[in-house]
Amino acid sequence: MKKRIYVSWLLVSWLFFLQAPHLVSAQEQAFSLPQAIQYALQNRPSLKTLRNQEQIDKARVGEVRATGLPQVNAGVEINNNFIQQKSIVDFSEFGGASQLNDFTITQQQLRSGQDIVLSPSYSAPDSVPGPQAITFVQPWTGAAALSASQLLFDGSYLIGLRAASTYTQLSKKNTQQGEIEVAEQVSKAYYSVLVAGEQIKLLDQNLRRLDTLLRQTIIMNQNGFVEKLDVDRLRVSYNNLKIDHDKAQRLLALSQQLLKFQMGFPQAQPILLTDQLNENSLATAKPMGNYAGFAYGNRIEYGILETQRDLALLNQRNIKAGYWPRLLLNANYGYNGVGRTFSRLLDVRAGANNTTTRNWFDFGVVGLSLQVPLFDGLRKSYQVQQSRIQLENVKLGFEQLQQAIDLELRQSDVTLENTLSVLRAQRQNLELAEEIARVSRIKYQQGVGSNLEVITAETDLRAAQTSYYSALYDALIAQVDADRATGALLLK
Repeated sequence: MKKRIYVSWLLVSWLFFLQAPHLVSAQEQAFSLPQAIQYALQNRPSLKTLRNQEQIDKARVGEVRATGLPQVNAGVEINNNFIQQKSIVDFSEFGGASQLNDFTITQQQLRSGQDIVLSPSYSAPDSVPGPQAITFVQPWTGAAALSASQLLFDGSYLIGLRAASTYTQLSKKNTQQGEIEVAEQVSKAYYSVLVAGEQIKLLDQNLRRLDTLLRQTIIMNQNGFVEKLDVDRLRVSYNNLKIDHDKAQRLLALSQQLLKFQMGFPQAQPILLTDQLNENSLATAKPMGNYAGFAYGNRIEYGILETQRDLALLNQRNIKAGYWPRLLLNANYGYNGVGRTFSRLLDVRAGANNTTTRNWFDFGVVGLSLQVPLFDGLRKSYQVQQSRIQLENVKLGFEQLQQAIDLELRQSDVTLENTLSVLRAQRQNLELAEEIARVSRIKYQQGVGSNLEVITAETDLRAAQTSYYSALYDALIAQVDADRATGALLLK
């Protein structure tokens, strides 16, 4: 039984060992450049923040719209008037200065059997009381009311609705601008990783080639065909190349971390780039040349400025609409209650007849409210002046942006043309350096060349390789900048 368990564990361990490489590779995610850009557009935290801001701006539009909808409120309150408010009342002003005189019905009048007519008489009292302090407030009062209002006309509200819609457009364009910036950053970081990877491949090839040459030179030195100085020279060159290889490895790791950051990709998860670094990506790269027909609307910055101009115009109209009247419909309905004690107040006796047997009495009111602005100390006049200047600044912004775009187009063209020219020259230098290194190695192996000549050729080859890939990277970056300048970065 124990032997079977042991064999089972060996079988499970062996299967896990076979599947382990597949499990590791399954965690590695491959990306082409368009896939990397698309991943960044969906997962970059800064873009998620911009999209959240879009939702906030949509909610603000609803907030503005809610101002023009019916506003309904209900409220209940109970008050204890522990010190009741009093008023001074002079009852003499209400005819209270006269008093009823006494009268007497005699027995004779009663025995007569005839109707007795009473005629009251009044006379002035001996002393008339002066003003007295009395209260009209019960110790406990309460109220329950339902109020509603409806905005019928407000010029600022109507313009505010249009401004809110325009503001959401501005929010969307800000998000588009953020997406373009992310695409630019991811593209440059992606090419940086490709360049670092190609440099490591070349360094690996050079290391293997130089290691082979070093081994051959050591054998030749042992056989007395070359001096130890030749071996030492090759060993120094090999050590320097190994140092460059280690630096390139660290640079590749750093470039990958930067790319992951730009993509919003987890730093701990490995990434694989599927694109190859070659000049095929620059097949369609060429300067624009003709700038006269360029449409400035292709640039998102121009669209944002147009939306800001629309907002400035609406703001000016909104200020002027402050001179218009506002019309509102108001309605209230509720009950007021009184009581000498809290328990009597809560002993609700209410009705529409409002007799003295009730302690809660209803009320209702409906009406229109018209508010006409007459004079505000010239506040709106100064606001209109400010809005005009702000609108003028926006118009000047168009002129400045057009000049900046024209300059950026020309700069991108010059940079692209220069980098392509340098790339062509560096490609020729690389081909020549490879041929010189190949011939130098052959001559040295055949005994007609010197060790120093080989080392010099290898050093020149490494410099040519570095210069070529640096020029290729510069050309790719120039192409990205040119696409950004023409507004075609996310359209490709």
